Amino acid sequence: MISDKKLKNEMLLFFIAFLAFVSFSACSSDDVADTDDEEPTAELHKAFEAFNTDAVTVFLDGSNVVVETTGLPNHETVYWGEGNTLYRDEPDVRLTPSIISSNNNAFTINVDATPNLTGNTVQTQLGTIGVAVSGSSIFNDQEGGGDLDQAAGSLDWTGAHIGPGVYHYHLEPKAFTNDDDNLVGILLDGIFLYGRKCNAIGTYPADLDASGGHTSTTQYTEGEEEYHYHIINEIYSTTGSYIAFAGPFQGY
Repeated sequence: MISDKKLKNEMLLFFIAFLAFVSFSACSSDDVADTDDEEPTAELHKAFEAFNTDAVTVFLDGSNVVVETTGLPNHETVYWGEGNTLYRDEPDVRLTPSIISSNNNAFTINVDATPNLTGNTVQTQLGTIGVAVSGSSIFNDQEGGGDLDQAAGSLDWTGAHIGPGVYHYHLEPKAFTNDDDNLVGILLDGIFLYGRKCNAIGTYPADLDASGGHTSTTQYTEGEEEYHYHIINEIYSTTGSYIAFAGPFQGY
């Protein structure tokens, strides 16, 4: 038979073990609850749903948005070259030497998921200044350090050409925005660029700043106001169209 003293010791050990188990379970539950309550540092903007998924991949990296693209547009142009299903005959375009399929058009940009609108501005530079919804590059109003007039004859029907190296838009890309409020793309400062009209008012905005930006709702902000750019509704020189974006950037 078990002595009273031994029985009491075994009961005490059991009680201690039980308390330890309950304490561990409570701590584990708290840990799970704390984890579940953590908010993500950022989330992808709904506007990215408008991008060409055959060319563009978008994902979060902490508080940054990574936009990877093949650079290959999903619309017709003479720059695809004869034989391509998206080739478009444009006899009046003074072609640059390359065609899209012969270039390495792929590139990646990283932007802040929450642009820093502190009043600082940065001038645009030559080369890619943003990614269009088609997957191709957006350039500013310069060509080789000079104005765009010198290259206007090489621009296709949607305000784009090749040189140097990648297919890119200088003017309003009529393949996906033509005198409307459609999304054009995202620029290197993390701010979205829209067509000449504003979704909030249904016509051309009259309150744009020097960069063509203002704050209003868009079709992707679910009623919330947000700073964004528009293509400015002023015809550029001899091109008969509108500069996609001249700058300066507002979101650095």
